Amino acid sequence: MKTTLLSLLILSIFLSSGFRPKTPQAAVNQQNTAQPANLPKMILAKVFIKPGSEADFISIAKTMISNVSKEEGCTGYMLYQDPYKKTDFIFVESYKNQAAIDAHFATPYFKEFGTKIGNLTSKPNEIKIIDVAGVK
Repeated sequence: MKTTLLSLLILSIFLSSGFRPKTPQAAVNQQNTAQPANLPKMILAKVFIKPGSEADFISIAKTMISNVSKEEGCTGYMLYQDPYKKTDFIFVESYKNQAAIDAHFATPYFKEFGTKIGNLTSKPNEIKIIDVAGVK
Protein backbone atom coordinates (compact mmCIF):
# COMPACT_ATOMS: atom_id res chain seq x y z
CA MET A 1 0.00 0.00 0.00
CA LYS A 2 2.86 2.37 0.85
CA THR A 3 4.44 1.65 -2.53
CA THR A 4 1.17 2.42 -4.26
CA LEU A 5 0.77 5.67 -2.34
CA LEU A 6 4.34 6.70 -3.11
CA SER A 7 3.86 6.04 -6.80
CA LEU A 8 0.67 8.05 -6.70
CA LEU A 9 2.45 11.01 -5.17
CA ILE A 10 4.54 11.29 -8.32
CA LEU A 11 1.98 13.26 -10.27
CA SER A 12 0.81 16.80 -9.91
CA ILE A 13 -0.68 19.07 -12.50
CA PHE A 14 -2.82 21.61 -13.99
CA LEU A 15 -3.36 21.82 -17.63
CA SER A 16 -3.44 25.03 -19.53
CA SER A 17 -6.88 25.12 -21.06
CA GLY A 18 -8.05 21.67 -20.00
CA PHE A 19 -7.30 22.30 -16.35
CA ARG A 20 -8.70 25.79 -16.09
CA PRO A 21 -11.63 25.82 -13.71
CA LYS A 22 -14.97 26.38 -15.39
CA THR A 23 -16.84 28.21 -12.63
CA PRO A 24 -20.25 29.80 -13.20
CA GLN A 25 -20.05 33.60 -12.94
CA ALA A 26 -22.49 33.71 -10.01
CA ALA A 27 -20.25 31.38 -8.02
CA VAL A 28 -17.20 33.48 -8.88
CA ASN A 29 -18.96 36.64 -7.70
CA GLN A 30 -20.11 34.97 -4.49
CA GLN A 31 -16.66 33.57 -3.80
CA ASN A 32 -15.02 36.94 -4.39
CA THR A 33 -17.33 38.75 -1.99
CA ALA A 34 -17.68 36.04 0.67
CA GLN A 35 -14.03 35.03 1.13
CA PRO A 36 -10.90 37.16 1.25
CA ALA A 37 -8.38 36.30 -1.46
CA ASN A 38 -5.65 35.82 1.12
CA LEU A 39 -7.15 32.61 2.55
CA PRO A 40 -5.20 29.41 1.95
CA LYS A 41 -6.55 27.47 -1.03
CA MET A 42 -6.56 23.90 -2.25
CA ILE A 43 -7.01 22.49 -5.72
CA LEU A 44 -8.37 19.05 -6.48
CA ALA A 45 -7.64 18.21 -10.10
CA LYS A 46 -8.86 14.93 -11.59
CA VAL A 47 -7.16 13.59 -14.70
CA PHE A 48 -8.52 10.67 -16.72
CA ILE A 49 -5.89 8.84 -18.78
CA LYS A 50 -6.39 6.42 -21.66
CA PRO A 51 -5.67 2.79 -20.76
CA GLY A 52 -2.03 1.95 -21.48
CA SER A 53 -0.89 5.59 -21.17
CA GLU A 54 -0.47 5.66 -17.39
CA ALA A 55 3.34 5.35 -17.40
CA ASP A 56 3.69 8.14 -19.99
CA PHE A 57 1.43 10.38 -17.93
CA ILE A 58 3.36 9.68 -14.72
CA SER A 59 6.63 10.46 -16.45
CA ILE A 60 5.34 13.83 -17.67
CA ALA A 61 3.77 14.56 -14.28
CA LYS A 62 7.07 13.98 -12.46
CA THR A 63 8.53 17.01 -14.23
CA MET A 64 5.47 19.06 -13.37
CA ILE A 65 5.66 18.05 -9.71
CA SER A 66 9.32 18.97 -9.56
CA ASN A 67 8.64 22.44 -11.00
CA VAL A 68 5.55 23.22 -8.95
CA SER A 69 7.18 22.12 -5.70
CA LYS A 70 9.63 25.03 -6.14
CA GLU A 71 6.89 27.66 -6.44
CA GLU A 72 7.00 30.11 -3.53
CA GLY A 73 3.25 30.04 -2.93
CA CYS A 74 2.84 26.26 -3.17
CA THR A 75 2.63 24.52 0.21
CA GLY A 76 1.87 21.01 -1.10
CA TYR A 77 1.54 19.26 -4.45
CA MET A 78 0.83 15.53 -4.72
CA LEU A 79 -0.55 13.14 -7.29
CA TYR A 80 -2.57 10.06 -6.44
CA GLN A 81 -3.73 7.14 -8.57
CA ASP A 82 -7.00 5.33 -7.98
CA PRO A 83 -6.04 1.79 -6.89
CA TYR A 84 -9.22 0.36 -8.43
CA LYS A 85 -9.24 2.32 -11.67
CA LYS A 86 -5.59 2.83 -12.60
CA THR A 87 -6.43 5.33 -15.35
CA ASP A 88 -7.84 7.87 -12.88
CA PHE A 89 -5.51 10.31 -11.13
CA ILE A 90 -6.02 13.25 -8.80
CA PHE A 91 -3.69 16.10 -7.95
CA VAL A 92 -4.12 17.48 -4.45
CA GLU A 93 -2.52 20.91 -4.25
CA SER A 94 -2.31 23.55 -1.55
CA TYR A 95 -1.38 27.20 -1.95
CA LYS A 96 -0.88 30.18 0.38
CA ASN A 97 -3.63 32.19 -1.34
CA GLN A 98 -5.36 32.98 -4.63
CA ALA A 99 -2.38 35.00 -5.85
CA ALA A 100 -0.22 31.86 -5.58
CA ILE A 101 -2.74 29.92 -7.68
CA ASP A 102 -2.80 32.70 -10.27
CA ALA A 103 1.01 32.63 -10.42
CA HIS A 104 0.91 28.83 -10.82
CA PHE A 105 -1.53 29.02 -13.73
CA ALA A 106 0.71 31.61 -15.44
CA THR A 107 3.88 29.48 -15.47
CA PRO A 108 5.16 28.18 -18.82
CA TYR A 109 5.45 24.61 -17.51
CA PHE A 110 1.79 24.62 -16.44
CA LYS A 111 0.72 25.63 -19.94
CA GLU A 112 3.12 23.12 -21.49
CA PHE A 113 1.79 20.32 -19.29
CA GLY A 114 -1.67 20.55 -20.81
CA THR A 115 -0.25 20.26 -24.30
CA LYS A 116 1.94 17.30 -23.37
CA ILE A 117 -0.83 15.21 -21.85
CA GLY A 118 -3.64 16.28 -24.18
CA ASN A 119 -3.43 13.12 -26.31
CA LEU A 120 -3.18 10.91 -23.21
CA THR A 121 -6.49 11.93 -21.65
CA SER A 122 -9.72 9.99 -22.15
CA LYS A 123 -12.10 12.78 -21.12
CA PRO A 124 -11.93 16.38 -19.88
CA ASN A 125 -10.12 17.03 -16.64
CA GLU A 126 -12.07 18.20 -13.59
CA ILE A 127 -10.72 20.93 -11.34
CA LYS A 128 -12.06 22.35 -8.13
CA ILE A 129 -10.57 25.23 -6.16
CA ILE A 130 -11.60 25.40 -2.53
CA ASP A 131 -10.91 27.66 0.46
CA VAL A 132 -9.31 26.10 3.52
CA ALA A 133 -12.04 26.31 6.17
CA GLY A 134 -11.49 27.70 9.64
CA VAL A 135 -8.58 29.95 8.73
CA LYS A 136 -8.72 33.67 9.40
